[in-house]
Amino acid sequence: MRITEMHLTPIALGDPPLLNAAGLHAPYCLRTVIELVADNGLRGLAEVPGSAATNAKLAAAREVAIGRDPLNWHALRGALRAHFGTEASASRGDKPWDQRSLVQVESAFDVACLDLAGRAYDLPVATLLGGIVRERVPYSAYLFYKYEGAGGELGFGTDPRATGWAAARQAAALEPAGVVAQAQAMVKEFGFESIKLKGGVFEPAQEVAAIKALREAFGPGVPLRLDPNALWTVETSIEWGRKLEGVLEYLEDPARTQAGMAAVRQAVKLPLATNMCTTSFDDLPGSARHGSEDIILTDHHYWGGLRASMELAAHCRVFGRGVSMHSNNHAGISLAAMTHLGAAMPNLSYALDTHYPWQSEEIVVGGRMKIEGGCVTLPKGPGLGVELDRAALARAHQAFLRCGLTERNDEPEMQKKVPGWKFQATRW
Repeated sequence: MRITEMHLTPIALGDPPLLNAAGLHAPYCLRTVIELVADNGLRGLAEVPGSAATNAKLAAAREVAIGRDPLNWHALRGALRAHFGTEASASRGDKPWDQRSLVQVESAFDVACLDLAGRAYDLPVATLLGGIVRERVPYSAYLFYKYEGAGGELGFGTDPRATGWAAARQAAALEPAGVVAQAQAMVKEFGFESIKLKGGVFEPAQEVAAIKALREAFGPGVPLRLDPNALWTVETSIEWGRKLEGVLEYLEDPARTQAGMAAVRQAVKLPLATNMCTTSFDDLPGSARHGSEDIILTDHHYWGGLRASMELAAHCRVFGRGVSMHSNNHAGISLAAMTHLGAAMPNLSYALDTHYPWQSEEIVVGGRMKIEGGCVTLPKGPGLGVELDRAALARAHQAFLRCGLTERNDEPEMQKKVPGWKFQATRW
């Protein structure tokens, strides 16, 4: 089997005005769909976060990929690295989202090649990753402080006919009571059994108050997580982390750097998780040396693919780290890939993060994937188990062309609400 064609389709999906440490989500999030076509007519799919830089590198990778055997991953990855080189972990940047692009190129090819292999041998990707440990993969509710509006074609308006989660998805949530209402609607709709709040938006007292309101509303049986996106100093992290002992399942990235996280970890009786201070294989020696976290949140888009994430899981098992997954604004191809990874990872310790309830469009046949009882059931069929809905893909591509966005940048949207607002790597 040889790769004969490669197709890239940048798309835009509606995104509500969600607040985070870097500002405010634009009305659209960007994704790029990758299709590899083999000489036997099979097609392998992948999806990565969209940006002009990543798309340019993916386009440049076409000449490397054409003619190669998708089953020989080591040779293809070696050719990609010989062509592009590698990125240092410092290239991640200070923003909440990872700004590297070469790892996304590797991830795209890893996933698409695994999808091709699964289709060729009539096996699910999870089987190719070592076997299916669980058919139902748990995900966590992901709450955001937000302004009113639903994003996308609806812009910042609301639909007065909406009820339940559809109404909560459009409603403003800036105070603890609004966060609790959002959580109650999301949990009722999708059955999530754990809850995460995206922090780093307001001063710590307000966010801790929201967590305590969630604890009161849901009781001690529902695990809670808070992610300040490293906007707290070490001193602030220790002060507020101590107040959250016995309340949180884990505190994610309260402070910057492995040394900073280690100082917090030594002073607070609370598990720490990261997807900001330990984000590449180059960071793992420092993680072990500093003892900087208890849980590493992989993201196959930024660790170089599904196979690389399985390697990370093995490291976590050896060094006594828990492992789960970071989320992004994704469509069904990415959600399917995450679910296959979760199905195959023996030491998956915590429910995965997902933004999926916040999106409304879908580009795979059958429409939006179901989250029931807080879980996504492993898709049936070979490979990833999903097929492209060509009409929906075309609509999403037209949305990309209309929206005019080429990179994620949450500052301009925030400045519409708060003139002059600027991102600060450390705020409190």
